[in-house]
Amino acid sequence: MAGAVSELRFRAIAHTLFPPTTLAKAIARLGFVQADPIRAPARAQDLILRHRVDGYRVGDLERRYPSLPVEEDLLYAYGFLPRAVSRWLHPRGTDPLSDLEQAVLAAIGENGPTHPAELAASLGSDRVVNAWGGYSKATKAALERLHFRGLLRVARRDNGIRVYEVAPPRPEADPPSQRLAELLVVVANVLAPVAEPTLRAIAAQLQRALTGTPDHRVARLVLADLVQRGELVRQPVDGVSYVSPVPPPAPEDPPDRVRFLAPFDPLVWDRRRFEAFWGWTYRFEAYTPAPRRKYGYYALPVLFGDHVVGWANASVAAGRLECRVERLDQRTGDRRFVRALDAEVERMRAFLGSGSNE
Repeated sequence: MAGAVSELRFRAIAHTLFPPTTLAKAIARLGFVQADPIRAPARAQDLILRHRVDGYRVGDLERRYPSLPVEEDLLYAYGFLPRAVSRWLHPRGTDPLSDLEQAVLAAIGENGPTHPAELAASLGSDRVVNAWGGYSKATKAALERLHFRGLLRVARRDNGIRVYEVAPPRPEADPPSQRLAELLVVVANVLAPVAEPTLRAIAAQLQRALTGTPDHRVARLVLADLVQRGELVRQPVDGVSYVSPVPPPAPEDPPDRVRFLAPFDPLVWDRRRFEAFWGWTYRFEAYTPAPRRKYGYYALPVLFGDHVVGWANASVAAGRLECRVERLDQRTGDRRFVRALDAEVERMRAFLGSGSNE
C-alpha cells in the first residue's frame, strides 16, 4: 500500500500548498487558519499564511483584518475563517446570559469597539477559573463566552489583544443539521484528505456546540449523508478511510522545495495522519518541560518535496534570524536539499524582516 500512501501525500500537498495568492483569496480557499499566540519565530497564523500568500510578511493578517471579509471564531480550533463560514456556526449556545455577560454586552453596545482592559476598569477585575485550571479576569471570560455565542465579534487586535464589538444582526439560521453539513465540508477541505475518525470526532464536537447535546449519531448521519450525496468521497488506505471534497485534489509531484511548516499547518495538524504519511511521530513541545523535549520548544516540521525530512527551530535574536535544522532523512545530504534549505531560510528572513544569521 506504499503507492496509495504516496498518492495521499501528493494529494494533501497539492491541495493545501496551492500557488500563492492574495490574503483574502488564500483564507477563502483554505476555509480556516488556526491561530496561536506563541511567537517562535512568529504566530501560527502567520507561519501558515506565509506559504500561501504572495509576499506575505509577519503581522499582515492582524494589520489587514478589519478590511477583510474574515472573522475570528472557533471551528475545530480557534482561528480565522471567511465570514460566509462563520455564519454557519451561529447561533451557538442557549443558556441565559449571566448578569455580568449582560453588563458586558450593554457596555460594548454603548461604547463601541472595546479593549478588555477598559471593561476590567469599569466592571471590576474579579477572577474566575478558566478552562486550563488557571485564573482569568471574569470580564475576559464573559467576553469569550459572548464571542462564542456570536453576540460579539472581534473588531481588530491591538498588539495581539482582541478588541470586541457587538456582532451585527444575523439572518435567520438554517437548521443545525444543515449548518453541520456545511461545516463538515469546510473541515474536510481544510484537512484533505482527512482521516474519517478525525472528521467524526470534529463532527461530534461541532454538533454539540450547535445543539448543546452530545448525540454522536446525528454527526455520523450527517457525515454519511454527505458521502451518499457525493459532496465528500472516501478512500480506504491501510485500514483507514480518508475523506476529501469532491472532486479530490489531483496528485502531483511536489517540487524540490523546502518549507518550514507550523505545528498547526493543515499538513501537520492531525498527528496520527502525519505519522501514517511520513513515518515518524511529531510532538508539539511548547508546554513540555525543557529537559523532556525531543524536538524543541516550537519545532517546525521540514517538508522537502513530498517528505517531511526533519524539523527546524527558528528564533530571532538581536534582530537576526537563527535557524537550527535537525535531519532524519538521507535526502537531506544532497545538494538539491542544501540549496532548497538556504532558499527557505532566506524566505523566512524576508517574512520576518530580520537580518542575516551569518
